[in-house]
Amino acid sequence: MPDLLTPIPVLRIFDEVKAREFYVDFLEFGVDWEHRYEAELPIYLQVSRGGSVLHLSEHSGDGTPGSNVFQPMRGIHAYREMLLGKQWKTCRPELVEQPWGGLEMSVSDPFGNRIRFAERMETS
Repeated sequence: MPDLLTPIPVLRIFDEVKAREFYVDFLEFGVDWEHRYEAELPIYLQVSRGGSVLHLSEHSGDGTPGSNVFQPMRGIHAYREMLLGKQWKTCRPELVEQPWGGLEMSVSDPFGNRIRFAERMETS
């Protein structure tokens, strides 16, 4: 019987330096690997943090600018405090309580892609 595994979103990027600044320096994802067919051609790379894996691509056929990734997590308060402590010029994420019993924090990369970090709140 086929077994589906965790999907990996492919996000379109337009500038490798800006992508690394946002995903590696700001969000603190690590670069797992990168590939380009030749030095001057577009890059395709994988970044990850904990159980989250994203593919970032400069290739025109990959991803759509303005994509939205819903990222479940634990420790949203601490992650937000870490991000705020970086005093990033264009991103000061807020926590929003959702009616489904969770907290969300949205961040947008320099290319219009949005990651919605979400933590389910415990109910008693």
